[in-house]
Amino acid sequence: MTRARRAQRGWRTFALCWLLGVASTAAADPTPPITLQYVEGDLAGSTTIWSEDGKRVMGFIEYRQHRQNDRLHITRTAHFRDGSSDEDEADVWVGSHLESIAGRSIIRDTRGKPIVDLKINVPGKRITGFYLDDGKREKVDEAADIGPGTYWGPLFNIVLKDFAANATRDSLVFQSILPTPRPRVIDMELTRAGTATVRRTGGSIAVTRYTLLPTVNFLIDPILQRFAPKTEFFMDSGKPPALVRFAGPRNYAGHPMRLE
Repeated sequence: MTRARRAQRGWRTFALCWLLGVASTAAADPTPPITLQYVEGDLAGSTTIWSEDGKRVMGFIEYRQHRQNDRLHITRTAHFRDGSSDEDEADVWVGSHLESIAGRSIIRDTRGKPIVDLKINVPGKRITGFYLDDGKREKVDEAADIGPGTYWGPLFNIVLKDFAANATRDSLVFQSILPTPRPRVIDMELTRAGTATVRRTGGSIAVTRYTLLPTVNFLIDPILQRFAPKTEFFMDSGKPPALVRFAGPRNYAGHPMRLE
């Protein structure tokens, strides 16, 4: 990457973090839990992480979810070839609605050292942990106006799966927590953006394309979304719908990747 390209990416990251900071102070009240149209149960698997152009393997993702009565525990860990990793956990109730209980997000550098470690306590309305900012360790122990309809990381896929049962027209807004690396509480808007075709070895698949972007109000959204990394999900038409492709950023650093 050239010096100019690095400088441009650094500026975009700075601008996005600043805008997210402004947006988080203006975030709406906690959103209500979504209705679950499909039953969630035990599930495990792995997925290859590709470069943005789909030509280079960057790593792989391990995914596990285990249900005990109406409580679901989810872990998702992305392992990258350079030794770094992103790990997310979520505990939720899965009765008639998807209700968040607790979670954790850990980002590790190429030496396996945590540079972000955040714990989410939904009933206690609190976020704790730490993150590194230019090498300086910043402690987090703050109240957060969050609720059972607040979703992050591995919960996005469940929200997508149940989009049709909860969307207003072609849009679904829900509250989320983003490590930037500082934790930000902000509304995200999932939008159904039309149909598309995903070509894969052996044929092609007809899919519905969804975009995910932060949202505050009609005045700041165009500016905020200009700097936000492009995030797209491509879902098939099955019942339940399944993710065919993800194209978007790895984390707050904005490194683009593709999952198929």
